Amino acid sequence: MAVSATVSRFPIDQGAQEGSGLPWGLTVTPFAAKDENGRAPAYGSDGNLLPRCENCWAYFNTYCELEQWSWSCALCGTLNGLSSKAVARYSHPQSCPEMMSSFIDLELPAEGPEEEEMQARPVYVAAVDLSSSEEFLELTKSALLAALEALGPGSLFGLATFSHKLGLYDVQGPIPVVKNVLIPPDTEGTLPIELDDVMPLLQFLAPVESCKDRIASALETLRPTTSWERTTAAGQGMDGVLMGGRGFGVAMEALINYLGSEYGSTFALARIFAFLSGPPDYGAGQLDTRRYGEQYASKGEDADRALLPEQTPFYKDLAAVAVQAGVCVDIFAVTNEYTDLASLKFLSIESGGSLFLYSNTDDSTLPQDMYRMLSRPYAFGCILRLRTSTEFKPGNSYGHFFPDPQYENVQHIICCDSYATYAYDFEFANNVGFSRHGSEVPTLQIAFQYTVVVPPEELSHSGLDSATRPKYSLKRRLRIRTLQYGTAQNINELYDTVVPDVVLSLLVHKVISASLEQGVREGRMLLHDWLVILTAQYNDAYKIVQYKNGSPITSQIDVSFSQCPQLQPLPRLVFALLRNPLLRFHEEGVHPDYRIYLQCLFSALEPSSLHRAVYPMLLSYSTPDKQAYPRHSLNRAALFTSGSPIFFLDAFTTLIVFYSSTADPALPFPPPHDCLLRTSINKLKQERCITPKLIFIRGGQDDATVFENYLIEEQDVDGSGLTSVMGFVSFLEDITHNVLEYMK
Repeated sequence: MAVSATVSRFPIDQGAQEGSGLPWGLTVTPFAAKDENGRAPAYGSDGNLLPRCENCWAYFNTYCELEQWSWSCALCGTLNGLSSKAVARYSHPQSCPEMMSSFIDLELPAEGPEEEEMQARPVYVAAVDLSSSEEFLELTKSALLAALEALGPGSLFGLATFSHKLGLYDVQGPIPVVKNVLIPPDTEGTLPIELDDVMPLLQFLAPVESCKDRIASALETLRPTTSWERTTAAGQGMDGVLMGGRGFGVAMEALINYLGSEYGSTFALARIFAFLSGPPDYGAGQLDTRRYGEQYASKGEDADRALLPEQTPFYKDLAAVAVQAGVCVDIFAVTNEYTDLASLKFLSIESGGSLFLYSNTDDSTLPQDMYRMLSRPYAFGCILRLRTSTEFKPGNSYGHFFPDPQYENVQHIICCDSYATYAYDFEFANNVGFSRHGSEVPTLQIAFQYTVVVPPEELSHSGLDSATRPKYSLKRRLRIRTLQYGTAQNINELYDTVVPDVVLSLLVHKVISASLEQGVREGRMLLHDWLVILTAQYNDAYKIVQYKNGSPITSQIDVSFSQCPQLQPLPRLVFALLRNPLLRFHEEGVHPDYRIYLQCLFSALEPSSLHRAVYPMLLSYSTPDKQAYPRHSLNRAALFTSGSPIFFLDAFTTLIVFYSSTADPALPFPPPHDCLLRTSINKLKQERCITPKLIFIRGGQDDATVFENYLIEEQDVDGSGLTSVMGFVSFLEDITHNVLEYMK
């Protein structure tokens, strides 16, 4: 569990917090195997015996004062009695994880009798869009073949297809058989028959280890539905317009209900992989994609605002059904047409799944992403709870979860991998703040309860066949992290402890929220104004500005935070975020689906990855085996002045190797597989939660536009060729002007 706060020393009181201009909060990656310093938790059992405070329900931890028969809660100060069992337990502190470490991971006992201990097999269902092209289906087949390689033995797999009908495959016989049910075209319709009556679920879900070849054979039979089939089935639509044939909404609803009938007996978590080649345009859950396009000109609507909210609650409501059914949905959209991900996203992010968008089939990383996603460990049925000491409390929480309807600051996460990150901001609970004498230290505790599927031990050597081999079993665990922070006695001390990456994370969450509620323009203004206020507060705190006749002097404004290294990255990060498609205007050519995809991606990234995605890292090499400079700013001048022949740019989702036009022709291009540069690239790719695209460009011969677009600091160029937009130098001048206005 990695935890990072925006400041490593907390503000002493509300005045210091507001006066600093900094966001106050933290990010947490609960299923990360180690903490932010690379330390693993102390493991143990009997998590149910861990004493809890009778006042605030915090768990006993190393910061609590322990007496012979009692203990004082480190969060609220309450004195609690100890049971005789606990007294005996703590008489041998070296055997108790909670006495050894403030970061622990404890097994919880099964809730029922041992013979009833729930057993489960991981269940995966692919739902493939047949209202698509041959290229789309070829890519999907590759992705599913990669998935089959990643799935462990004991997994169950089902193959379904959808268009104007829903198809279920039986792959357990000698040849694959598909049974189809027509989807009703009306927007209120559901399937006329239960899927269990079409095919019993356990006939549909095939064991991967014995049916892998048959599943692969079934994939080979997938063919796009012809337009003739679709229009004949759908008939004439309203006003004689031919209806589409992608009945995604009804198909997903039926599959979720189908699986939900076995939730708790056959499986504890099922995952649906939904492969989509365009917008759902048929039956219940169909989306009107005409809202994207020229009609804004006539309606006078703000496109940046109108395309962000969902147009129907259908998919948000369906996500709630999926959560109840223990089903996690991952959506893979492979399309460049408007698909209205603003409406579809809830189905994936609220059920604990991921949303992927690929603009074409040619250079898509879908197979690699599938393999990567299924190869890494994940937890499910998770509950995340943050508690704080009495002086402060959590404000907003951000991330892909759904909040508990009953308890505050409790989040439910259906599926959580080791990359998934969540964020909180804090506020003071009163006007007093923290003690100035250090008697009460700011303390917080994060509790993460989760389930993992534990594979059966290899029993092949004992001669047991697969029928008598024990099934996968489930283990419930409780991971707890308790942290204490110092307090900053003044604003200068607060500035010295800023962690820029975490500040960026909180800012991104806040501007996404503002964009969704009030539009992109509002999100941009919020970010711009925040930097102006921070700069003004910093200049005031360091007493940099001199006043003449009551007005501040321009030449004295320090807009680059020269006296505080911790704050220096922030203007560049804000500038880069304003240039990011996340916050660029619709008329600048930002596709609304791409914006939604970025919102979903950025709001789940841990801080250092988000930094890369917002402000790429550019470094240079003198040869493929020798690094020249570890970091350059993103402008052409940096390229020319360094004199290096090879540049490597890491923009998180894209990696670019650029050979300058003046590079020695004798340098091998592309770089050889065994060189330092390639080794570094391979290491980066392994560490990513998604597969970045790798591009090689030879300056002077290849089109370098994709590389130059990342050089965002150019004067009067934002990368898209719009000369009306400011470069970084002009941006700082504009901030200076605004700070002067603010300080008058």
